[in-house]
Amino acid sequence: MNRRQVTKLRQNLLDWYDVQGRTLPWRIRPEDRAAGVIADPYRIWLSEIMCQQTRIQTVIPYHAKFMVRWPDVQALAAATRDEVYGQWAGLGYYARARNLYNCARRIADAGKFPDNEQGWLALPGIGPYTAAAMMTILFDAPTNVVDGNVERVMARLFAVRNPLPGAKPELRDLAQTLVTDRRAGDYAQALMDLGALVCTPKSPKCDACPWVTDCAAHRTGNPGQFPLRTPKIARPERFGTAFVLRSGNQILLQKRPEKGLLGGMAEVPGTPWRDQIWTLAAAQEFAPHSGSWQDVGKIRHVFTHFSLNLQVMSLQVPEGFNPLDGWWAQIDQLEQIALPSLYKKVLALCP
Repeated sequence: MNRRQVTKLRQNLLDWYDVQGRTLPWRIRPEDRAAGVIADPYRIWLSEIMCQQTRIQTVIPYHAKFMVRWPDVQALAAATRDEVYGQWAGLGYYARARNLYNCARRIADAGKFPDNEQGWLALPGIGPYTAAAMMTILFDAPTNVVDGNVERVMARLFAVRNPLPGAKPELRDLAQTLVTDRRAGDYAQALMDLGALVCTPKSPKCDACPWVTDCAAHRTGNPGQFPLRTPKIARPERFGTAFVLRSGNQILLQKRPEKGLLGGMAEVPGTPWRDQIWTLAAAQEFAPHSGSWQDVGKIRHVFTHFSLNLQVMSLQVPEGFNPLDGWWAQIDQLEQIALPSLYKKVLALCP
């Protein structure tokens, strides 16, 4: 693609973005910048971490809650880890919360946010996409910002026949051909918006696309077939048993290991998760009490790499029972605890 074509594509996209681009709580729109508004690195960094693998509409209320409670990175760094986990609960992909907290402490200690990609990449939870996005949004740097939305747009614009995930390097190289230093930050955000609003995974809105006349996939008559994908391997099934121990208006909770899935979050006691169904006799070896447990049902929860099937057991014990592990949490105060949505499903089954 020659320079003239690149200039035309970018201008068409920027013209579209100036009118149709999203207004987001953390975004500095072109008209804001013209009025002298300066991007807040804390607000933008927080949004980028939250938006990893999560829809923006889901992120917006969480972002607002964080900004009210911790209005800057120093305030976030001064919080306890459990406070941050509690505010994050329900947003999913909990390793992000751990990285967010550790990253905030590093930034606060340094006294400033990084001003180059290598500085961003050295921080916990920051990969090439986030580092590039921060640099272009904050400093208008001509970086190559490539996420799933951008990969899809590139696959369609150039009708790439190589299927994902193998096509990722090719799609990144194609995106790089369109990078220039003119309105670099606006262009990167415009490209994200194009993928989110118009060039959607299913039923792309080609009539509203500023690139429709240049799109090779559109010329095939079936743009929705792109990007091509290698057939997915079936998600494995895992099984476990959860034990909900109640005492009056309290629930027994434990803390998960710091490393691994849902690291450092609260949990209901239970068995390990494995690829075989647990018998009741085998599962009860992991129960926090040897009483007569009541079977209250099953829940299914889908993680990125496997699906979990939990048998839920419930037992009420007299007040004053002291468990060997864990702590009693008030049922009406669970919203203040870093309790993943998995265990909220578990508790919803219990009377």
